[in-house]
Amino acid sequence: MQIAAKPRKPAELNAVALKAYAKVTDAWSLSLREAAGLADMSESTWKRARKPGFTGELTKDQLLRLSALIGIYKSLELYFSEQLSRSWFTRPNMGPLFSGARPVDTAIDGGLPQILAIRTYLDALRGSA
Repeated sequence: MQIAAKPRKPAELNAVALKAYAKVTDAWSLSLREAAGLADMSESTWKRARKPGFTGELTKDQLLRLSALIGIYKSLELYFSEQLSRSWFTRPNMGPLFSGARPVDTAIDGGLPQILAIRTYLDALRGSA
């Protein structure tokens, strides 16, 4: 017997993604500028979007960014201790994708391709790639 998943309406999908992403930004202690930059939003839009009842629409790019960032968060939580998983994204990193920069800065500068590269990098560290 198969159970069919009930498709979510775009507004519900946006609300779930934004709620989860807000929790990630809090866990990582991101600034308003960093959280907005990662989501490809203005700071004023992110201020509104993080509150329940936001009725704005997210682009496909924004939804992909949020999904990948939530995946990065999950990978870090699985791979590292809580203290390191919460600070890894905002600490300088000598890994091949970062060259001494903070992953958050490279993700903001590199956009979705860099966010996806970080997600793939962490998945490989976990041994699931």
